[in-house]
Amino acid sequence: MAVEPIVDGALTLSPDDLRDLYASRRFLDEGTRRKLGLERRFDVYYKDPLVAKENPGLEIDKNFYVPWEPGIGDGPTSARFAVVDFDSTTNKLDEPSRWDSDAKLFRDPNELPIDAAIKQSPQFRQVSTWAIVQNTLNYFEGPSGLGRRISWAFEGNRLLIVPNAGYGANAYYDRKSHSLQFYYFDDKNGQRVRTCLSSDIVNHEFTHALLDGIRPHYLEAVSPQTGAFHEFLGDLTAILMSLRNTAFRQKLAERTGGLLDRKSEGELLSSVAAEFGRAVGNQEYLRSGANQDKLSKYKNEMEVHALSTVLTGTMFDILIKLTKQYLDRERADGKKLSAKQALAFSVPRMQMIAIQSLDLLPPVEVTFNDYASAVLRNLLIADPTDPRGYRKMIAEAFLTREILTREEVDELLEPAGLYDRVPGDITHDPTVIASSRAEAYRYLDDNRDDLYIPASVDIIVDEVFTAKKMVGRGLFMPKQVILQYLWREDVSLEGERFGPYNGQTTSLLCGATMVLDENGSMLSWARKPGSEPSAKALAGQAKIDAGRKPNGEEALALAEWKAGKERRAAYLEALERRIDEGMVGEELAGPEGLVGALTPPLIVREAGGQLRFELSPHFHIHDDDDDHGNKDRNKNDDHYDYSLRGLRWKTSS
Repeated sequence: MAVEPIVDGALTLSPDDLRDLYASRRFLDEGTRRKLGLERRFDVYYKDPLVAKENPGLEIDKNFYVPWEPGIGDGPTSARFAVVDFDSTTNKLDEPSRWDSDAKLFRDPNELPIDAAIKQSPQFRQVSTWAIVQNTLNYFEGPSGLGRRISWAFEGNRLLIVPNAGYGANAYYDRKSHSLQFYYFDDKNGQRVRTCLSSDIVNHEFTHALLDGIRPHYLEAVSPQTGAFHEFLGDLTAILMSLRNTAFRQKLAERTGGLLDRKSEGELLSSVAAEFGRAVGNQEYLRSGANQDKLSKYKNEMEVHALSTVLTGTMFDILIKLTKQYLDRERADGKKLSAKQALAFSVPRMQMIAIQSLDLLPPVEVTFNDYASAVLRNLLIADPTDPRGYRKMIAEAFLTREILTREEVDELLEPAGLYDRVPGDITHDPTVIASSRAEAYRYLDDNRDDLYIPASVDIIVDEVFTAKKMVGRGLFMPKQVILQYLWREDVSLEGERFGPYNGQTTSLLCGATMVLDENGSMLSWARKPGSEPSAKALAGQAKIDAGRKPNGEEALALAEWKAGKERRAAYLEALERRIDEGMVGEELAGPEGLVGALTPPLIVREAGGQLRFELSPHFHIHDDDDDHGNKDRNKNDDHYDYSLRGLRWKTSS
């Protein structure tokens, strides 16, 4: 194999040799992949042009790598993305970046390499936006993340990236058009702000697409915590992707000494979308992870961005405490870890904590409590002995923010026993269950009663797949089988409290996510029950009515039935509040597509003779201080800018 070095330090390989190595890339470490050219370097902003201007040394990231793949082409286009640079305001389609397959880099129409030297060009924006989403997808799918491929929530395998979609203070993910749309606008000083140049905004919006693929039925939720979870994960991803960058992390270590709770220095990491926040709201950033908000503060909050900060702040607290643990840890030579080393060790650990747990979440209507439980359950699966005490530290963080109760923390921290077997009297091999939706359905249908599934409902196998997750350098968990299933329960909307929807029918989504190992052990089972009883629940109720005591399994089924009835009541209460506050309406369309400024947070549409309420696909800024009829709410919030109350990041449609 003849090789010779090229400019960025990689080696020149023949196309056949490169393809052979590409097929074996999962066995190579990061440094080797880069040396062999299996990861290519591109220039992107560390944060955004404003941070670059105000922080010398943090302008353009010159060591930002993206996995190479054989199908990269003009656009850029790759296996999962296609950039289409169409400006809907000017009706202009900019020339695409051209892929030079020999040099393994992109060129502009003048044959110049696309890098920071031409950062004002459309082609730089095309390539940098594409590079960011490629890198973040790899972060989520890698073994320290989900350890599997992620499908989009729409038909097809390429997400469209529109880096200059038109004029407006806007950026969003839209399931219907299969796209991420990034707009541009002028601030009060006449300076052009391009949302596609903000790594934070690109990562935030792309995370909406990722979560929509991981849990597509979160779209259909009226609970404010489900929408807030979308916003939280977008903000957390923006923070974690900044921390993953070596040069940024080292600069942060120099400023903070590894103590991320230092307010002025730590804000460089905790703040999200600085340029956008200053341009539209005259504040230092759009949102921040550095806050002390507790869930009780937002007990009655329906606006998802305000609510999301509780969970973002909790995870930022965990990052702070985790880094401090590393700072206190001794190396083999007896010395303490440096700030740079502590932050470097925190990166993969936070990835395992925050991202791996997503596979354990229920398929519908996620809550902050669900996520906290999933994080702690995943850590128990990964390391049952927990010698470093991560689980206790993390559980206390969720307790402090009132996301978990003391009773829940005590239960979650109980010493691990033997795992239960796969539920059901009719056994099915986990590998067979994982082989197809049809096989998974047969397992579910054969064991409805043991799974608390009512006999009358039509079970939908949403997804079944396997995952191989890493728990440490070179250490993997046993292969996992992840099964998501759900069903719909009819719900009648009766009474004036439902306004124009009185007399209509909608549906409550119910179901569960089950995680199994190859040996038939049930690692996790996150359920969202409905109000219809299973056969065992009916048998238990019959015994109670006859003055007898139900057995243990019947008692569990009765508890599940009770929880389902409480879910149904909570669903109707949340929907009533949303309707009462004017937060539900129809999706509007105009000559240039969806009219974002007039679309409410929840849109209603008809499907199969029923109404479905879905998260709005828009964010926008209201000028009306009486937004949602409560102009004084959040006025004294020291972290949430009331003038941005109407700002709604577009999640999906």
